[in-house]
Amino acid sequence: MSIFHSINNSASGLTAQRLRMDLASSNIANADSTRATLNEQGEWEPYRRKMAVLEPGQQSFRSYLNHASGKTPGQGTGVRATKITEDDEPFKNVYRPEHPDADGDGYVQMPNVDPLREMTELMSATRSYEANVTSMNASKSMLMKALEIGR
Repeated sequence: MSIFHSINNSASGLTAQRLRMDLASSNIANADSTRATLNEQGEWEPYRRKMAVLEPGQQSFRSYLNHASGKTPGQGTGVRATKITEDDEPFKNVYRPEHPDADGDGYVQMPNVDPLREMTELMSATRSYEANVTSMNASKSMLMKALEIGR
């Protein structure tokens, strides 16, 4: 186990939470985008909400072997974002007959982005980011105190 293991775990958490914040911000910014992507029929589709999939960080074969043999206790390996997925929730139909993308009945397909949900996601990611910063600062402080022992 490296002395920087806890800092590396916190750094991976910071990166993952930053991605969550970026995606939530992007979703909020595109909450009214009715022409985001072209589908197979050549028609415009509204923006689709994006989400990050987070998983535990990769462990090496050595760590699995040591854990299985009981030589070292299991240790965290941080977190990593494996992919960015799109939400399959259906688009919202809003009655706006004056909108240029309205269909014959006056309805416009709007993105499946809920600003309240995105603000909650943004607050959660921010709190997790702050917790990782606090953990990193505590690790740094302990390492600095350990260096002072030799004085």
